[in-house]
Amino acid sequence: MSCFAVVQQGNVGLVTSCGKFQRKAGSGCHILNPLLCEMVSGYVSTRIQQLDTSVETKTKDNVFVTCIVSVQYQVIPEREFQAFYKLTDPQRQITAYIFDVVRSCVPKILLDDVFSAKEEIAQNVKAQLAKAMESFGFLIVGCLVTDITPDGKVRNAMNEINAAQRLREATKDKAEADKLLVVKAAEAESESKYLAGVGIARQRQAIINGLKDSVVSFSSEIPGTTPQEVMDMMMLTQYNDMLKDVGSHGQCNTIFMPSGSSSSVGGQMLAANLAGMHGMRR
Repeated sequence: MSCFAVVQQGNVGLVTSCGKFQRKAGSGCHILNPLLCEMVSGYVSTRIQQLDTSVETKTKDNVFVTCIVSVQYQVIPEREFQAFYKLTDPQRQITAYIFDVVRSCVPKILLDDVFSAKEEIAQNVKAQLAKAMESFGFLIVGCLVTDITPDGKVRNAMNEINAAQRLREATKDKAEADKLLVVKAAEAESESKYLAGVGIARQRQAIINGLKDSVVSFSSEIPGTTPQEVMDMMMLTQYNDMLKDVGSHGQCNTIFMPSGSSSSVGGQMLAANLAGMHGMRR
């Protein structure tokens, strides 16, 4: 039997005499009375401790999950006697309460809602533990549900469902994008054709106005000419310009075919040109 006892920092020693509790011994060196059979029967840690517990249970939709619950606890100051003598194994007692609370809460919740209900489960565990362990001299500092793991097949099925939903959304978005491209292309083509039609109409209107001015000007300068004669002359001029353009290209195969009546002056001149070109080719 030793006359001295050393208690480490963060611990409280429980001194007994002949098996009966006498006093608490804080950290440091203490003198024991061997005549009274004093001895340190045990030590109680005053530090915050953590207990991690794995609980397997099932949800409301009959899916088995494994919940990891972490509980932080410490001995209440001045209640080290109860913490040491009232419970043989405090961690085992805390584990039993965790199992009881988790297995009474999770079966009421669907699997999809279990992950969002982690805080609610943790609060229920803490409240139940705090109420039960206070009489044993323990303070529940905090409680966390650190992990919820369904069965491997369930996880794969959940991932496949999520992937299918995302693929469906992506396909829908792509279809909307393709539809928008087709609509915009159709609108652009419609606008292009409209503008092209407006341009052609303006071009024809300008040609008509030009021809009208030419006919009026020619008729006023040369009395006795009819509008038909003026038009024949203008057509012949344009025809000669066309022949000039065709002749300026070395590799150009062109067939000239007379059309319409040749009774007018323009028709007669056109027939004469065709006849002359035919004689030159011979």
